[in-house]
Formats: sequence, structure tokens, C-alpha cells
Amino acid sequence: MRYRTLAMLSQQHETFMEVARLLSFTKAGQALYISQSAISKQVKALEEFYKTGLFERHRSNVSLTPAGRLLYQKLLVAKQLQQEFYQEFQALVAEFYPQVSMVIGASTTISLYVLPPVLSAYLQKNPTAGLTLKNRNSENILKALLDHEIDLGVVEGIHKVSQVTYTPFLTDEVVAVCSPRSTLQKRQWTVEDLYQIPLAIREPGSGTLAVLEQALAEKHVKLLDLPIKIRLGGTEALKNFVRVDSCLAFLPRQSVSKELASGELIQVIIQDFAVQRSFNFIQRKGTENQYPYKDFIQFTKRCYS
Repeated sequence: MRYRTLAMLSQQHETFMEVARLLSFTKAGQALYISQSAISKQVKALEEFYKTGLFERHRSNVSLTPAGRLLYQKLLVAKQLQQEFYQEFQALVAEFYPQVSMVIGASTTISLYVLPPVLSAYLQKNPTAGLTLKNRNSENILKALLDHEIDLGVVEGIHKVSQVTYTPFLTDEVVAVCSPRSTLQKRQWTVEDLYQIPLAIREPGSGTLAVLEQALAEKHVKLLDLPIKIRLGGTEALKNFVRVDSCLAFLPRQSVSKELASGELIQVIIQDFAVQRSFNFIQRKGTENQYPYKDFIQFTKRCYS
């Protein structure tokens, strides 16, 4: 039997933390799926309790007062202690299933093609869980983690940030693809031929772009020296463009497997040129063994083992 447990931090404190994180009553309401007036009431109740203002109200946003900053810093520590307590208590009491609330950030490939079936299976196993998945490029996911905007991230590669712990997840191949109407499919190419082929690529900050640039550099080719026709933000936008254009694009195999199988896209072979990328879970240091992050990582890795 599973028991729905109450959070140790009050709802008012949880709401305050969301406003403090986003510095916006409107954005906090959207994130928590409650009205802005409800957000305001909960914050006002806290300010009456603490006998001081917690936010400075501006025209389009808010900022923390000194008292608000102190409260937010202490609540971050309390949140971490709560997670540690849940994990240790669950080890003692097998029937204790705390209510999980977790915000996950992942790059496009992971968000669209890898995590959805995992999240479905995890929710079936943990029916009291409340999950939020945010789709961003790897660079922005790292920033969101450090800003406490997300609890757990999945990014491409390792960025060597001292405050972050990396856990290997899976490996994927980036393949060259073109439209079935393109003449590019009619022969094999070499890396040197890329100087003559118009390219459609992802936007700066994309993990796919970063591994492509690194793989080219290993062949002594600079990406910026190639004929880049267009940059597109997001895997789906790049896929939709290359379907109707004559450009060559580099896309994760996970993201184009259905299109390659149906013939909507054609893989273009480039001799002696392999682009591999690794995905890693990222966490703020000190949270590696906390529930539910450790449990979710182990569950996800089992799904793809």
C-alpha cells in the first residue's frame, strides 16, 4: 500500500521559493498551475507571518528584499535536508513513499525521443510523483540547474563545472541526412567534400552542434569554413527544413529513426567520419544520493540498459 505524504515545507514556503526563483508572480503561477491572485495571497500570508516584506514589487517583475534573500537561502538548505530525510526514512520504513515533485531539464533529443516512455513508466511505479520536463539546449540546462530552476538535467557531454556532478546515461550517433529528392544521396562523400555542400545546422548552444564541431576539428576542418546556409533552433525545425530543401543536415539518429525507416529522410554516408555523443545526468553537488534523484536516475538507466 502506498501512502501520500505531506511535505515538510509548507505550501506557502514552496510558493515563495518558486516566486523567488523566477522573480515573477505570473511565471510562478504558470509553473505551479495556480492563479496569480493565489500566489499573491500565499506570499502576503508569509510576509504577515514574518512581519516584513519579502519582495520589492516592480512594474514587470519583483526582486528579493534582504529578508527575502535570507529566507530563500535557508529554504534551499531545508529543501535539501528534506530530500535527505525522505531517503533515509524510506530505508527504514518500506511502505513510506513520499510525494515526489521533480523538475527535469533535458536537451531536445532526450526530451522528445528518449524520456517520454521513461516518464510514463516511472509515474506508473510512483503514482504520487509530480514531474515537470523542460526542453532546452544543453547550455541553458546547465544554467537552469545552477540557478535552482531544475532539480535534475540531462545534457550532452561534460562541461567541467565544479558545482556539478555528471553521471553517464547513454550514447547516440549523429548522422548526416538529406531529402529523398536531393542529389546528395547518390554517392558517398568525404569530409573534404563538405566544403562544397550547403549545410543546415543547429543554433549555437546546441549539444548536437558542439559534437559536430568537435568531430570536424578532429579532421582539421573548421565548421565556420563550411558553406552554412541556415541555422535553425531545435531538432524538429531542422528536420522539417531538410525534408523540403537540398541542404545536408546532421541530426541525432534517435530523432530521425522513423523518418529514415519511412524514407522521408535519407542517410548520407561520409567516409571515415563518425559523430558520437554521450548524454549525462547532471546534479548539483551534494544531491547525488538524495531521493528522488538517485532513484529516478537508476530507473532511467535500467530502462535503457
